Amino acid sequence: MKLIENAKAVALKGFSPWLMLLAVVLSGLEVVLPLYEAAFPKGMFAGLSMAVTGGAYVARFIAQDGLHKKEEPADEQQN
Repeated sequence: MKLIENAKAVALKGFSPWLMLLAVVLSGLEVVLPLYEAAFPKGMFAGLSMAVTGGAYVARFIAQDGLHKKEEPADEQQN
C-alpha cells in the first residue's frame, strides 16, 4: 500500500476527509444519544451520518482546485 503523492494536501484541504471526520463525530453522538433521548428524534444522528458518509464518497471523486498538480501538455514535456 502506498500513499498518494499529495496525501497531506488532500488530508488538510480535501472535502472527503472532513466529511468523513464529521461522520465519525455524528456516529459518536449516536452513542451518547441515549443519555438525551427526549431531546432528539430517534435515528437523527444515524441518518445524518449516512448522508455525510455518502457525501464524502461523492466528494472523493470531485476535482478540487489546489489539490492536483497541473500537468504540462505532452509537447512541452519533450522540450
